[in-house]
Amino acid sequence: MISLASDMTDSKGRHARGWLFFDAECEFCRTVAACLAPRLYRLGLAAAPLQDPRVSALLALPRAELLRTLRYVTPERQFCGADAVLALAAEIWWLRPLLWLAKIPGALPVLRATYDWHAGRRRCNAQICSPVKPRGLYEDR
Repeated sequence: MISLASDMTDSKGRHARGWLFFDAECEFCRTVAACLAPRLYRLGLAAAPLQDPRVSALLALPRAELLRTLRYVTPERQFCGADAVLALAAEIWWLRPLLWLAKIPGALPVLRATYDWHAGRRRCNAQICSPVKPRGLYEDR
């Protein structure tokens, strides 16, 4: 269980077994997070904006690095980018086909490259958010 009441969210005593951290400056990210929030809540998960200063402190990342990609954090691991989407797919039944797709040989690098391409083109305040540096299609993370 990750408690964000004292570490990084409001003081309402919210606890979750995992947190989805999204870019609140990105309209697409906000929309997806808002759509997922009720499902996440029912699963014992939660969502919070990456812009919250407590998130940077918890994850021990500088702001510029923090805002590069979506993050999903559990007590055991931290996932980012396409890997965060796939970790969420393991929790949400209607996203599970993404897990099946990722198991096809060569598909995971394509999913990562697709995520990076999309994240690098999102609209946000250029002074706050720097685009993702493009990676080679099969470059290892």
